[in-house]
Amino acid sequence: MSDALRPLLLGHQRHAEDLPSLLRRAARALPRGRPDRRRVRGDLPPGGIPDARGADLLAAAAWGALHHEPPLRRPHVLGSVPALADVAVRRPGDRTLGTLRARHDADWRDPAAIASQWREAGDTDPRLLRAVVRGAWWETLAALDVTLLVTREYEHLLLALRAGRRGPAVTYMRLPHPSGLVVDPARGVVHVASTRNPNQLYDFQPATALAGAVNGRPHTLAERPLVPVRARFLPGGLYLHDLALIGGVLHGNAVGQNAVVRLEETGGYRRVWWPRCIETPKGPVFARNHLQLNSIAAGRDLATSYFSASTDALSARRPGHRNFPVDGRGVIFSGRTRAPVVRGLTRPHSARLRRGRLWVDNSGYGEVGLVDGERFVPVARLPGWTRGLAFRDGVAFVGTSRVLPRFSQYAPGLDRKRSVCGVHALDAATGRTLGSIVWPYGNQIFALEGLPTSVTTGFPFHAGMRGATARARALFYGFLTNSRGGGAA
Repeated sequence: MSDALRPLLLGHQRHAEDLPSLLRRAARALPRGRPDRRRVRGDLPPGGIPDARGADLLAAAAWGALHHEPPLRRPHVLGSVPALADVAVRRPGDRTLGTLRARHDADWRDPAAIASQWREAGDTDPRLLRAVVRGAWWETLAALDVTLLVTREYEHLLLALRAGRRGPAVTYMRLPHPSGLVVDPARGVVHVASTRNPNQLYDFQPATALAGAVNGRPHTLAERPLVPVRARFLPGGLYLHDLALIGGVLHGNAVGQNAVVRLEETGGYRRVWWPRCIETPKGPVFARNHLQLNSIAAGRDLATSYFSASTDALSARRPGHRNFPVDGRGVIFSGRTRAPVVRGLTRPHSARLRRGRLWVDNSGYGEVGLVDGERFVPVARLPGWTRGLAFRDGVAFVGTSRVLPRFSQYAPGLDRKRSVCGVHALDAATGRTLGSIVWPYGNQIFALEGLPTSVTTGFPFHAGMRGATARARALFYGFLTNSRGGGAA
C-alpha cells in the first residue's frame, strides 16, 4: 500500500511517527502510555478476543487501562445510546416547561395508586367485580354479622363482602398479587402479603374517624374501612404465601426457601422451621422451591402447628415444572416431628386448625375436609381448585379458583372448563352448600378471613357507588385509627 493512502487508514499505524504532522498530535499516546506499544496480541486464548467484543465477561480487556483510552470516547456498551448525549442542551421554552409542570403536578394524585404504591391501581376493570350469587349467600353473611375478606392474587385485588343495612356491600383495594391474609385481633391489624418481587407486607387497620376541620375535633365515621398504615419490603426470593399468628407472632411460608419464617415487627425475617426432608449432608436446601410448602395451620407454637406441601421429596422436577408429579404426593408436616403425618393429598392448601381438628383444602380434586388420624376425609367437593379456608361459628368459607391451562395436570380431579372463581359457604358439620358467590371474570382465590362488621366494614373503594372517588379522597386525606393519630373515637 502506498504511503499516500496511509492517512485514510487511521488507527492501523504501528507508530505515531508514521502519521503526517497535521494528524500526529491527535494520535499521540497519552503521557502514561507507551508510544510504540505493540497493538496485536500474540497470546490470544482459544475462546476469542478478551475485550469488549469477546465472549468471556470475566476476561479483562486488552486495552482497558484508562491511559490507553482516547480523551473523547463512547461508552463501553456496544451500540448503546449515551445516557448524556454529546450535544448542547438548549434552554427549554416557557411552553415546554409549563407542559411538564402541569403533567408532573397531575401525577400521583390518585389515593388508590399512592396507597398501594402502584400507579395503575386506580384502573380497576369493572368486570372483575361483577358477581353471580347462588343460594342464601348474603343471608348467611347477614346472620353471621361478618365482613369476609378475600385475596384474588392473579387479579391483584383485595375484596371485602358484607350484608349491609342498605343491602349487599362490595368494597375493594388493589395490591400487587395479594396472597396470605391474617387478622391480629389483639392489635386490630390485618396483615396481607403482596407476593411480587420484592415481596411486601401490608398492615391495615380500621379507620374510625376523620380529622376535623373545625376546632380539630375528629368526625366519627359511620363505616370502618380498612386503610393501609404500614408496608414492609422483603426479598422476592422468600416467595411469601400463607400468613399466620403463632404464639401471637406473625409468621409466613417462605415457599422459595422451603421454610417458615418469623416476620419481625421491626422489619426483616428469620427462618424458624423447616421439614427434615430438605436437610442434606451439605445442610438444608434453602436456595429454591422444591416442596411448595404453602400453608400454616397455626397452633400455640411451632411444635403444635402443621404445614402443608405438595411433596416431601427433593427432586430435579420442581413446582412450576410441567412434569412435577402431584397426584397423591401432597403431605402435611407436623411442626413437632418435622415429618409428614398425612399423605395422599394432591396440591394441598389452606391448612387450618379448628376446635382441635385439622382441616385442609385438597386442591387438585376440588375438595375440603378434615384429618382423621393419618387420613384425609373429604367433607365437600366443589367446582374448582379449592384454596382459601376460614370459619365463622358453624360455617366454613371455602374459595375455588379456575385451573390455569398451563397447569391443568396439577388438577387431575377437576374439569377445567367447569371450574369457577368464587367463595362458598358450607355447613361445617355436613358439607352442605348454604350459598355461593362466583365472579365470571375472576381467576384465582388465595386466602379468606372473616371479621365482625363492628370491627370493619371492608376496604376504602366501593364497587358501583356514586361519589366513591370523592369519598375515598376524603378518607385518605384525614383518616384516624384507634392506634394512630390520637383522639379517634
